[in-house]
Amino acid sequence: MEQKIEFICEWRTGKYTITELCKSFGISRPTAYKLIDRFENQGYEGLKELSRKPGKHPNTTDEKIVKSILKLKEKHKLWGAKKIRVLMFKEFPKVEIPSVVTVHNILRKHGLVSPQKRMRRVKPIYPIFDPKSCNEVWSADYKGKFLMGNKIYCHPLTIADSKSRFLFTAKGHYKETLKAAKAEFTKVFRVYGIPKQIHTDNGSPFGSVRAIQRYTQLSYWFIELGITPVFSDPAHPEQNGRHERMHRDLKAACAKPSAYDLKAQQRRLNHFVKEYNHIRPHEALDMKTPSDVHDFSCRPFPEKITHYDYDSSYKVLKVTKSGSIRWKSYYWVYLSAALKGKHVGIEELGNGIWKVYYRNVLLGYFNEKQLRNKQQSTRLETNLV
Repeated sequence: MEQKIEFICEWRTGKYTITELCKSFGISRPTAYKLIDRFENQGYEGLKELSRKPGKHPNTTDEKIVKSILKLKEKHKLWGAKKIRVLMFKEFPKVEIPSVVTVHNILRKHGLVSPQKRMRRVKPIYPIFDPKSCNEVWSADYKGKFLMGNKIYCHPLTIADSKSRFLFTAKGHYKETLKAAKAEFTKVFRVYGIPKQIHTDNGSPFGSVRAIQRYTQLSYWFIELGITPVFSDPAHPEQNGRHERMHRDLKAACAKPSAYDLKAQQRRLNHFVKEYNHIRPHEALDMKTPSDVHDFSCRPFPEKITHYDYDSSYKVLKVTKSGSIRWKSYYWVYLSAALKGKHVGIEELGNGIWKVYYRNVLLGYFNEKQLRNKQQSTRLETNLV
């Protein structure tokens, strides 16, 4: 830069010809004329080194594509490059759509990519139930409660198909009660039919680690409908990881921040369900939406619970209000308070050991030889020792 300024100063004195100046500074005549032209047009600022970056790169993403990417990101703030790219196929020909890396770089250039924490690598854990078809296993859970604007807790109940990830409902409740859960399950069953199994954790009202086979009143209702209740191991929510992953998206979309009251919160939950099922591409489904994959169940919801007839070889006993069955007039075997008023079937295995069933589901065993104390209840065993 100093040499350029010195060259211009010498030229401005008028004492030297261009040829003499070029020979003195060791430059060509075109370079000399270029410096003089820049100085006359821009002054000393024109002598600064210009960027050699090309004005336009042949592989630059079209401006309309960039605007579409930014528009989709503004609409779906929590989505990444993969999902945004899939939505672009509805607007542009395949040849015009950039790669996932390019979409990510465009978002990052505009400050729309949030840096993520580096996760510690752990051994992968696979779901305990991996269905091969829709309606084979449904997942249900109460997503963790969160405060609404009116300082009241919202408890969203979520029910989804484990194969297609189709989210049937996300219903906000004030409390996690049997009545509220049963009412919402009834609505879903009437619309979509019933599955073969329902996978839940061990929290109320779904299961109880203290109850026989972890069954609760809701579990016995499922059994009466012809649905088998299945559970994750206690303290292992990762065994239903696909449902927990959906909960993370639900929390980000509906609870950060939450709405003022339950009515407004329910509108957010309904919007999330619609977007999750019909718009948001899912990587586990080859970037299809859950609605593209899901099929309705061919098993309709029975409005009335049918009477169950036990095999003629069974003894049929009624469960008392205390949750026990009376055995031989003066012995008691405790089952569960959730079964009070219902009838169970007893099958003899031999040597004084009996199997106890509720409908077609095995509850456990008891040994009549161990019923030593009259009028004292003995608990049912889940395994033979």
